[in-house]
Parts: sequence; C-alpha cells; structure tokens
Amino acid sequence: ELWADFDPRQDPLETEVIREWREEGGVFRHVRFLVGRFKGQPARMAAIYGFPAEPEGKLPGVMHIHGGGQRGSLAEVRFLVGRGYAALSVNWGGRGGGDGPFNAVEGAAPGELNTDWGAVDPSQCNVQGYATLLPGPLQYYDDREHPKNNNWYLLTLGCRRGLTFLERQPEVDPARLGIHGYSMGGNLTMYVAGSDERVKAAVPAVGGQGWRWESHKFADGPVPPQTRVRGDVDLFRRTLAFENYAPRIGCPVLHRSATNDFHGWMDDVYRTNRLIPDQPLRYSWAVHFNHRLTPEVAVAMPLWLDWVLKGGPALPETPAATLALAAVDGGPRLTVRPDGVWPAARCEIFYSVDPDPRGRFWRSADVTRAGDAFTASLPLESARRPLFAFANVYHTLPEPVSMKALPGQGDLVREVCLSSELRSATPAELAAADLAEQPVGGRLIDDFRHGWRDWYRLNPTNPVHWQCWTRKVTDPAWRGPAGSRLAVTLALPHTNRITVVLVENEWRPERGPRRTFTCTREVVGQPEPQTLLFEPADFAPTDESADTLESWAQLDQLGLCVSFPAARPAREPVWDGPLPEFLRVEWRE
Repeated sequence: ELWADFDPRQDPLETEVIREWREEGGVFRHVRFLVGRFKGQPARMAAIYGFPAEPEGKLPGVMHIHGGGQRGSLAEVRFLVGRGYAALSVNWGGRGGGDGPFNAVEGAAPGELNTDWGAVDPSQCNVQGYATLLPGPLQYYDDREHPKNNNWYLLTLGCRRGLTFLERQPEVDPARLGIHGYSMGGNLTMYVAGSDERVKAAVPAVGGQGWRWESHKFADGPVPPQTRVRGDVDLFRRTLAFENYAPRIGCPVLHRSATNDFHGWMDDVYRTNRLIPDQPLRYSWAVHFNHRLTPEVAVAMPLWLDWVLKGGPALPETPAATLALAAVDGGPRLTVRPDGVWPAARCEIFYSVDPDPRGRFWRSADVTRAGDAFTASLPLESARRPLFAFANVYHTLPEPVSMKALPGQGDLVREVCLSSELRSATPAELAAADLAEQPVGGRLIDDFRHGWRDWYRLNPTNPVHWQCWTRKVTDPAWRGPAGSRLAVTLALPHTNRITVVLVENEWRPERGPRRTFTCTREVVGQPEPQTLLFEPADFAPTDESADTLESWAQLDQLGLCVSFPAARPAREPVWDGPLPEFLRVEWRE
C-alpha cells in the first residue's frame, strides 16, 4: 500500500548533464535528474554515470548506492565500466541549496550542481528522519504521521528514479538492471529490490537485515532496538521493516558482510534472506571484521553481476553444511560439502558460544579434508551456552579478477569466498545430545602457529598505521584470570613504540559503558625475542572522565597497534626497520 501510488516512470527526469569527459575507454558524465516534487518544491539528485565508449550492443546497467557519510563514487563507476557495464552512482547523501554544498559527487568541481532535496531532507543532515513517522519541517508531511515522512521512503523513491534514469539511456538494456550498495546503501539495496520489479540482480553489503525495530534477548540481558522508532512502531514494522521487503524480492541476491558487523547483524541477515522466495541466494562473510570486506569477499559482487546480468559463469552453490551434535568423538561436528563447479582451494570452519553477533569471537576449528568433504570437530567446554557454526569456502577463480580500481581491495584476486548457512544449537539441544565436555582455551591467547587466523588486521603492511585485533579475550575460554598479567612476546630488531589497546563492553551495554584503554611502550630493539608484561593499572582510559581499568573481566577486544587515534602523539610515529614479529600472547601469573 505504501508504494501503490508511486510510479517511478511517470514524471519526466528533466536530466541535466553538468559535465562530460572520457578516460580509459569510457564515457563519464556528472548528471542530475528530478526525483519528484515535495511540498511544491522540486528535489533533484546528482549522480555519476558512465559506459564503455564503444559498446557492442545494449549493455546491462548497474546502480551503485553509497553508504552513510559517503557520496556518489567515480571509482565504483570506473570499475563497472571497465567490466562492460553502464553504471550509475547516485549521490543520495548530498544536499545543495541554501545550506551550501554537502557531499558533492566524487570528482565534482567547486560550484557544480549537487543533489538538492528542496523542501525535504532525507540526507544525514536530518538523522532523526531515519527512525520517525512523525511530521516535521523536513519530512514529507507537516501535518500528520505517515511512513512517507521517513527518510528511507524518500531515499528509496530517489533510487528508484535512478533506475528510471539508467533504463532510459540509449546504450542500456532495460531488462538487465542490477543494484549494489554498502552500509546504508545495503539497506537501500533491499528496499529497492523489494519494491521495484525492474531489479534483476541485487548485492547488499553490511546492511539490509530485518527486525531492527525490536529488542533482542542475549545471554547477558536484553539489547535495545537498533532503530528506536518515533511514532507508531507497528506501522513502521509493516511498511519499512526489511523482513517485509524480503518476500517481495524477485531477483537473485548475494549478501556480502562482516561477521561482527554492527549494522548488519549476521543472524538476522540469514533470518531476513530466508524470506526471499525461490531465488538464488549466496552469502560471503569477512570473518572477525566489522563493517569491512576482504578482497575474497568483495570480488563476489562483480562475479554475481556477471553471472546474472551477462550470462557469465555461474557461481558455485552455497556450501552445504551439516551440524551433528552427537559425533563420534563425543562433541559436535560440522561437515561442509562445497559445490564442485569451481575448485575448493580451502575451507575454514568457525564456531562460537556467544549469542550476540556483534561481539562474538569466532573460534577457528581444525579442518580435515576427505575427498570433496571438509570436517571439523567443535569442542565445547560446557553445554550451558548456545552453539553457532558456519564455514567459508574459498574457490579458485577460473581467471583472476582485478579489483585495483576499488580502493583497499587489492589488485588481482584469485579466490572467491562463499559462506555456508549459519547452523546453531540451543543449550537444551546440546544438553539432550549428552555431549562430552572438552578442554578449550586457557592462558595462552595465541602462539601464532596458525598465523593470524584468530585476528583481523588493518593496514597490515603500512608502517605507520598497522593494527592487529582479536576478540578472543571476550570468549569465556580465553578470558583473563583475576590477578594475571598480559604478556606479549615479540621479535623487534629496532627500537620503536607499540600501543596495546583494550576495549571493554563493546556492544555490551547491559554489562556497562563501552570504554577503551591504551598503554604505549617504547620497545628497545634487540636481536633476541623479548616479552612485554602489562597489568590492568598500566592502561589509561582514552576518555579522561572514565575510571581506570580494574581487571580483564569485561574485555571484548585486544589490539596490538603501531598507534591508536585516541592515544596518538602530536605527530605520526616514524617506524624504524621491519614490522614486529609477534610470537606469543598469553596471561601470566
């Protein structure tokens, strides 16, 4: 009913070509088109459009939808044009007019026309609009409560007008339109795919999961809704909740995300996408990360679009994963059978006992391979907590894919990560299986025999920005015992400064406020390994008003960093020599 009176093709686009240029075999345009008229004033959206200079026949078209705080992306358009698409990157977050320019499209010259929402404002200048149905000066209506007052309605409407722009370009095949978006753009990807039948392929990323309006109950207590709705919550649920758009999606969907994403909760992504009827679905998860993708996850997007919109090679099916609670060794076991369309180079199996998807530590299981099956035991120290398990299968690509046009995604990517379904068991189910309790964890956090598999790294080769993080310390099996000291053993030939960062209660408001603590040490270089010892009192809070660290009991993250923004000195550190080799991290008496 919400969308019944909207026809995205009805109003003229009134397209303005602000600038046109050519580069590397492509034609690019900075454009603007009419979204609609609200309260008697026009709303116009800026965008970047591009297509191959010498197309062979009609091209599939792809619309990119940027995330919060971002803008229309020339890099995304260049990447897609280089792969033979006509591409449009809409600039929904921009705003011109009397407030001055805000978030102009990438590459825009000073003073060029920008998005101008007119009498309404669904950009991030009007943050409260994402959770409201109430009237207001920047909303659709001034005089009554309605779902059209919500920013997501207006942004979805604007993106659907973007599809109209795309399908009307002379080089575009209107029967082959795809969309992909990141973060808030991932949300919009689900909204658009669920409200516009012109979408033939969708790739949401780190966003677009349902049930954001409801409280969740985890082991440590209730967690408030992600979206605190102002107005009629049930009306919001029935008109704007993603779980009601998923059943209306009529195209193949690939969901890319991070296992610990704050914005797209893993369990609810699966829960939402199971409602999509009779369509190919795939998942690709960057393990341990929050709101970031690895190259093997990022590359799934162009492969998905190539398959659905261009008739390219079909991606392998979602790996089949079977969780057996009463395995032969007395503990649970996950067996994974990948689709053999592309060779399975490796399989990683992860499991956790933490019900909160944002903070959980994913334990790495030891995987064995027999023919086309991968198997791992999932030892549990207790049946009193739930079990979650999934697998990442890395398929060798028929040909490497260049991702260098997209910052941070590497050059040639040779594997694609496809994830299994999420499997789980409740404490009651585990108790009924009469599992044998097995020793897990201990004082040793890591000896790096398996490299960095239990960590995630940021800028790992950058000498002034590298950071190494693990959530292992939040797992009861590796939590720091009372009275222990943190010991970090490393090899460092040159004298340098290293910062250890500890985060308490990350996404755990039921335990207390989120707090970050740091300790920076100057480590004198020497040829032999050395051990740094830390007590809670060595760590200073980054917030001067916060209390000191009293114990390790509420830690959720441990970081080993060259520097950390909240503890950064007046000038950037200058790293001398090779990066440290970490040999052991443990709790000592």
